[in-house]
Amino acid sequence: MAANDTIADMLTRIRNANLARHQTTEVPATRMTQSIARVLKDEGFISDFEEVGDGVKRHLVIALKYKGKNRRPIITNLRRVSKPGLRVYSNRRELPRVLGGIGIAIISTSSGIMTDREARRSGVGGEVLCYVW
Repeated sequence: MAANDTIADMLTRIRNANLARHQTTEVPATRMTQSIARVLKDEGFISDFEEVGDGVKRHLVIALKYKGKNRRPIITNLRRVSKPGLRVYSNRRELPRVLGGIGIAIISTSSGIMTDREARRSGVGGEVLCYVW
């Protein structure tokens, strides 16, 4: 299945796997999805990810994280902000804070994919890809 919006596809797969309490989920591997997975891992929202397959059939296997004995998902919600039909950009002074700093905004900057906190520290703005909390 070809997806026009690989980021929204990735977020939806993670959201659905979280709701079904799956241990892992598969996402088509692109440089953008790898960068987003790296940010999610660094921020502690997922436990790990790895690339499997070869050639065109490459996938990222994302290991999800849960807490407690009733396995409540670490990721409460994921929301796509900038879409192919409506891009959302933010300069360094107007970078969003998600839930007062509890969540993260993933920003695509000229220095790469990073969180809103890292972008603020680096003094760069960019395209606001999604919110995660």
